[in-house]
Amino acid sequence: ALPGHLLRGLLPLLTVFHLERAEGAARRAGLSTQPIWRKLWDDVMKTRPPNLESVTCWRKKFLETFFSNVLHGVLDVSSDWRLNDRDFSPLLHSSPHVSQLTLCNMLQGAVELTAEHNRRVLENLAGSLRTLKFQHLLSSDRSIRRSLVLLLHRLIHHGSVSQVSMYSWPVPDTVLLVLILSMSAGFWRSGNALVYHSSPCGLCREEDEAQSLESAQEQAERGRCNEHEQSSENQKGSPRAPEEAGAEKNGYRADARLSCVHSEPRRPPRNQACKEASSDVPCDHTSTRGGSRHVPDQLSCQPVLRKTRRRLKSAVGKKRRCLGRSGAPCADPEDLYDFVFTVAREDNSGLLNKNSVTEGENVENWTSSSPGSPCTGHAGCKRRGGSAGIFSLKAARRFRSVSTLELFSIPLTGEMCRTLSNLLSSWVSLESLVLSYNGLGANISCILSGLQALSCRSDCRLRVVRLSDVFSHVLCLELVRRILSAFPQLHTLSVSFDLKNQLEGNRPEGNPSCSEAEIPESCLEQLEIRFPREPLHTVFLLPVLKASKSLQQLSLDSATLPNSQELGLLLEALRECNPNLKKLSFHDVNLAEHQKEVLLLLQDPVLQEITFSFCRLFESSTAAFLSEIINTVKRNSSLKSLKLPGNRLGNHRLVALADVFSEDSSSSLCQLDVSSNCIKPDGLLEFTKKLEGHIQRRGGQIPFTHLRLFQNWLDQDAETAQEALRRLKAVCSVVNDSWDSSQAFADYISVM
Repeated sequence: ALPGHLLRGLLPLLTVFHLERAEGAARRAGLSTQPIWRKLWDDVMKTRPPNLESVTCWRKKFLETFFSNVLHGVLDVSSDWRLNDRDFSPLLHSSPHVSQLTLCNMLQGAVELTAEHNRRVLENLAGSLRTLKFQHLLSSDRSIRRSLVLLLHRLIHHGSVSQVSMYSWPVPDTVLLVLILSMSAGFWRSGNALVYHSSPCGLCREEDEAQSLESAQEQAERGRCNEHEQSSENQKGSPRAPEEAGAEKNGYRADARLSCVHSEPRRPPRNQACKEASSDVPCDHTSTRGGSRHVPDQLSCQPVLRKTRRRLKSAVGKKRRCLGRSGAPCADPEDLYDFVFTVAREDNSGLLNKNSVTEGENVENWTSSSPGSPCTGHAGCKRRGGSAGIFSLKAARRFRSVSTLELFSIPLTGEMCRTLSNLLSSWVSLESLVLSYNGLGANISCILSGLQALSCRSDCRLRVVRLSDVFSHVLCLELVRRILSAFPQLHTLSVSFDLKNQLEGNRPEGNPSCSEAEIPESCLEQLEIRFPREPLHTVFLLPVLKASKSLQQLSLDSATLPNSQELGLLLEALRECNPNLKKLSFHDVNLAEHQKEVLLLLQDPVLQEITFSFCRLFESSTAAFLSEIINTVKRNSSLKSLKLPGNRLGNHRLVALADVFSEDSSSSLCQLDVSSNCIKPDGLLEFTKKLEGHIQRRGGQIPFTHLRLFQNWLDQDAETAQEALRRLKAVCSVVNDSWDSSQAFADYISVM
């Protein structure tokens, strides 16, 4: 309980351990430790943190990065006296502040975190960690995968991780990828030894004990009910049917006699895998009897009451078959269970091949007719057969699952796409799905099939889908139409492609069916489309706009306008179909010859944010066009944000833009982005002086709050640039960077 002035002088002299312990006392004294943590970052990390402007707590930022650096062995705690404290355990004391963790390469971090001496560290992470990332992974052996299983089971199934992201895996180890995906979806197969330090998972054991207690209570209730029934019947002296008497003699009661039991039949322990994990021999719940597969009680779709319904036991041991609508046998749940969760054996290729299937299973059935696979009958899947219909994974045991899945630069084969499709079909907790540069090609149909199956679930939560790749297999607008038709519940949809399909002969430029096909009304609020230099035909986009009455954000990137009327048609369609549109963005769309439409957009009374990014606005314009833009923005009181990066404003146009805030302006513009516009220090200083004059004449009040200046030529005169920035920061928040303009000068000259 030191006085505030003494505490203020003491804080900078504390080690990290004691500074962390003094945080509460400093807060009570009204002191901020943020400057001290920021200095620690500069002294220890010696790097500029990414997204510097978004750092809100330097204490958390430092401790989270510190944890990661120590875990991966890139930071020596003896390098700084503030870290070298005998009472300070680097991983243990920093782990409660870690909300995001990245595991790399050979997953050394997973091995370290699941070691016995880091048990408390893992417990802390289970409560604090929200995002788990994998980057640049390599193939792993069985012991490393075992450590990863322990980590994922604790952090996802019994923890707080809600997002799993994987980055940059050019040649993915299929075994490892399936393992991460399936456990992220909340599944784990019973044949894997899920051992935590030679004992079953404690949390799973507690759940199983609770389930056993519940089962015992249910059985006791049934016994009391049966005794009550027998007593009542004996008192009445009612005759008993011979078959009923025989049934009771054999140990079960007819269903009618069990109607008084309102509780559900006994469920199998969901976490049986943890109990069996203590054995060194992998346990499999399937066995072979007379050449047929045995499905035990706990994996059957209809759990039976033991002891009271013995007659049904004989049916459980047989592989049940039924006929679907097509007359083909229905899927057995155990087959799908193995399809999704079978982990390949150790081999050099790492592929899911015949040798990686569980012994006794037919590889053709495993790969081509995987029961329950949502993708059946699609040309893109390249499947030779398959069971009809979609099987729900209700029969499989399930743990907690994540709500966000992101895969960046990870090639997905057809086999992996089918596995992912199976997982997606019942992944009801999933809220956001991002598939970026996965080389899907024709397998996009398989992913869409899984999403369509998921959309039929009443408890489905998926609202965000983002797909991006190098080549587009279908026209962008056709893909958007198919996704929205399959999943009208989406709130955000982003489709992005860099290049057209290499097989141009198989892909027509226009598809008349796009304009004719109706799309069910959707909940879409945000739509982003990046065209691979495809023509933007409003007639093809119109069905999407009509179905998206709630659309608030629209972004169109890298599209070509086939004629001078196309943009006008688009604006007319937006006014008619999407009256709630608040944000409109054009990126890399040549608008040099569409000045009239640009002015119409700036006049729109509903739009609050407009982006013209690298749209060549002033390529062939006159000074009159700039004056019209300024006057239009001055009269628009609804526009809050105007983004003009990459439009060659230069110094003189930037200075002119300051008139938007003149004393006769009714503009509410608060954000202006003039990044990548060849602005020099003297032009920025002149803009600042003019802005200061307008502020003074308006009595010190203007709505302007944010200015973005990335990638401008401010390095050409550092002194003038610093003066301009210093004066600007007294007016608004300024975001800029240290950019070497000399490297980009040649690029600028080439497009002059």
